[in-house]
Amino acid sequence: MIYRSLGKTGIKVSQLAFGAMRLPMTGEGPEARVDREKSIPMIHAAFNAGVNYIDSAVFYCNEDSQRAVGDALKGFRDRIIVSTKNHYYDEDEKAWWSNLENSLERLGVSYLDVYHHHGVNWDCWVQKMEPRVSKWMRKAVDQKLVKHIACSFHDNNEALLKLIDTGYPEIITLQYNMLDRQLETGIAKAYEKGIGIVVMGPVGGGRLGVNSDVLAKLVPNVQRVPELALRFVLANPHVSTALSGMSTLPQVQENMVTAADPARLTATDLAQITEHLERLKRMADLYCTGCDYCKPCPQNVDISGVFNRYNTARVYGLWDVARENYAGMLKNNQAVDRCVNCGDCETKCPQHLAIRTQLADAHAALVK
Repeated sequence: MIYRSLGKTGIKVSQLAFGAMRLPMTGEGPEARVDREKSIPMIHAAFNAGVNYIDSAVFYCNEDSQRAVGDALKGFRDRIIVSTKNHYYDEDEKAWWSNLENSLERLGVSYLDVYHHHGVNWDCWVQKMEPRVSKWMRKAVDQKLVKHIACSFHDNNEALLKLIDTGYPEIITLQYNMLDRQLETGIAKAYEKGIGIVVMGPVGGGRLGVNSDVLAKLVPNVQRVPELALRFVLANPHVSTALSGMSTLPQVQENMVTAADPARLTATDLAQITEHLERLKRMADLYCTGCDYCKPCPQNVDISGVFNRYNTARVYGLWDVARENYAGMLKNNQAVDRCVNCGDCETKCPQHLAIRTQLADAHAALVK
């Protein structure tokens, strides 16, 4: 395993981290629980291969993720960096502390190495964290219940730059992958300021975890899209670790091989990926810009959403993901089957697209 500095924390973290949000489950619905027989061997395989960072949160896996991670930590605690999150931002300080105490109990630990403010954006910082919740977090640090303060970030690059300038978080967990590079300059600035960057979604929330003939051909000697996606994130020297939500032992094993390989994507590889993806994106943009001038649809069809899923498939070759997402739109009554062919959308489209025809094409392709 290869290790990197986690900002100025003094921690050396494995460049692959274990995300405990997608652990295999047993049972169905709200009563489903983490399948320990599958999950714990997976987590131990990662630990034994050198992964030393694991991340969970209160709500993951029907609120069972932290308990499962706690079971897996037995015998490993002294060598593992344990990270979880607190989602509470309202005015009752006791509720925030209750979340912290529950996390310590569920994880079976006396302190947290990394503790996140969960789901941070700039408004959240200004209105809740800075005036109130950050003070509770600092008390937890003073009481040695938390070692390092972190934020899981969900906002744009401008907000990220402002959050970095506050000097508050030691670590920021954020989205970054081949298909979503909007935070790249913020990641570079965080590195300059000594803030550790933990990347969540290195395989695009599963979008890059499937086969794609289009993407698999981007770099010689890399045949699998998940490997390419992970290598892309790890090629960024400003990233401390890539947090992968692994749900099967083969995923763990594949990621271990990639993370232990010192070979990096070259500047030529990265330039080729960038140029190719920009060309593909332009193809998608020519089809539908996502301006949403066509909305609202009288029948509640999510027109740009349908086209987005269709483009994901036809441009990037991610058909399985697109069809799964479209099935969700059908279930939620937002799909093309609700269209009554009224043409209202076409009168408002600045691209003058033949929306009804293209929606029909998209539907036919996505329901196969």
